[in-house]
Amino acid sequence: MAWGAVILFKLLYLTLRKDVRLADQEADPYAPVSGRTFTFCVWHDSLLSPLFIARQPATMALVGGHRDGTFLANSLRNLGITTARGSTSAGGTAAVRELMQQGQNRHLVLTPDGPRGPRREMKTGCAFLAAKTQKPVVPTAFVCTRSWSIGTGWTDLTIPVPFSKVLAVTAPAIEIPRKVSKEELEQWTEKIQQEMDDLQIRAAEMLGKKTPAPPAHAAVDKAA
Repeated sequence: MAWGAVILFKLLYLTLRKDVRLADQEADPYAPVSGRTFTFCVWHDSLLSPLFIARQPATMALVGGHRDGTFLANSLRNLGITTARGSTSAGGTAAVRELMQQGQNRHLVLTPDGPRGPRREMKTGCAFLAAKTQKPVVPTAFVCTRSWSIGTGWTDLTIPVPFSKVLAVTAPAIEIPRKVSKEELEQWTEKIQQEMDDLQIRAAEMLGKKTPAPPAHAAVDKAA
């Protein structure tokens, strides 16, 4: 099933017009590594586009240990992407150790609003990994001119409509010190969250789309 899904989405993305705009050319997951490596931060609902826009020659992904994670890990393997299994709630320590050992010369990619949500709400795991591995965090946003949205539980999955356009945008990398306290880790997490939210709005505006509604966490903060 994983192999079939990969073939299907590869064919879909061949029909799309792709526009990739990087804030830093060094932080390019689609080019061979020539210097530093980075931690790419991707929301769960946008996961398809970064995987199928182009081949990633030196990427390692953190994938949850649950059943859905097994399907995703098999799919990533068919794309040539190495995986470490675990999350902030289960298997995290072992996964971090594996990422540090096997991912030294690779970019890392993770979905910081998983494995159980809430949707587009940052967990501290992204900042924690970036601090431990010393791979700066690169916020990302992926927007399509036309797309379908399929619910997958606590979130949904954005699937571009054939022959539409997909825009990929990154923000400048955020460097996190190796040694951070719990309070500092939360502050860095808030900073990454804000960058991800702002970038998503800017990406939508670049395609002339209506500014998306604020994430659930932002609405709660405003009400408070």
